[in-house]
Amino acid sequence: MEPSQPPQDSQPPRQGWPAPEQSNPMATPPAPLAGSPYTAPGPYGPGPYSPYGPQGPGAAEVPFGTNGMAVASLVTGIVCCLPPLGLIFGLIALPQIRKKNQTGKGFALAGIILSSISSVLVTVALLTGGFGEMWHGFKSGMDEAARSKSALSLRTGECFEVDGKLESYTTDVEIVNCAKPHDGEVAGSFLVTGFDTWPGEDPIDKLAEERCAEISSAYSMDNWAIPEHVWDYYYMPSRQSWRTGDRAVTCTLAVDEGEPLKGSLRADETTLDPDQLHYLRNLNPVENAVFEEPDEDADADLAANKAWAARVHTSIVDASRGLRSHRWSGTAVKPVADLGKELDAAAKQWDKLARSADADAYWETYEVAFEALPEDIGTDARAALGLAGPAGNSRSA
Repeated sequence: MEPSQPPQDSQPPRQGWPAPEQSNPMATPPAPLAGSPYTAPGPYGPGPYSPYGPQGPGAAEVPFGTNGMAVASLVTGIVCCLPPLGLIFGLIALPQIRKKNQTGKGFALAGIILSSISSVLVTVALLTGGFGEMWHGFKSGMDEAARSKSALSLRTGECFEVDGKLESYTTDVEIVNCAKPHDGEVAGSFLVTGFDTWPGEDPIDKLAEERCAEISSAYSMDNWAIPEHVWDYYYMPSRQSWRTGDRAVTCTLAVDEGEPLKGSLRADETTLDPDQLHYLRNLNPVENAVFEEPDEDADADLAANKAWAARVHTSIVDASRGLRSHRWSGTAVKPVADLGKELDAAAKQWDKLARSADADAYWETYEVAFEALPEDIGTDARAALGLAGPAGNSRSA
């Protein structure tokens, strides 16, 4: 509520003290009494109430701030990172303080004393070897801090250890050399898009499951080199991190239980030679198609199983053609040619399986088709190409 205005004819408020008499501003002020220690009052007089402070002879000068070098001397003296600097800053600050009428003399003196003590201690440490131990401890601490990262900042190809079991929202991991035992390796990452607000865990989880399978397959193309107890694992945003702008899903190949990993699982365009890359690009689709067998058998869903057999047949035919289209080098020529013949024979059986008239005919051909396409097919070609051999630990991409 705004205050109301007083009536125009209202009387002015009464003063607590009598109003001073009006004086003639042009009148000459009275001269001070002889021997009086006080000067005459006046707006510009040298009296103690002058708006500009004491100006008479012998009045104290106002200091012009605190000297910055003095403050720097004290700080470097306390921190003790570079002891001589505090001593130097303090010696520079003292004459500046006197010349510029500044404060900070106490800071400068304290910095000089602390820096002198630190310099003596460092000199003794250098002579006795103690400095080396101190530096080693400092460096070890910095290295450990550099290795400890948030899972959100992991980069492709980094190997890491997790404190405890793998959890969906683990944020602290330790980066380690891939040659040392570790729990997981980063295959890549992607950003969640298409949601203006937090969508919940289920949509992100479903998206991560699909995308990370693709990313891991591209990162480690040699399926036979991946142990059975290694699985696709991912870190996804939480409700809290989503509010801060986190949209990244980090895809990894990780061990939940069993022997830790040792060595990198990376097998992509950056690590494979042209022959290895061409072989895996053509044979991996066959393995993937075989592992996509329907959950329900032919008795329950014949159509789905016949469609699956047709997809396997197509992948086998494409693989055989792909192998023949490439110019192989060295000792890989013959084993790859032999593999092509095996694939052609298997393709016939899988085509027959896909054309089964009924469930009985399907089961009659089922075993024959799998025998024509054994899990270790291509072992000799892999050995010639320098790829992983069968060790009972292969898994689908």
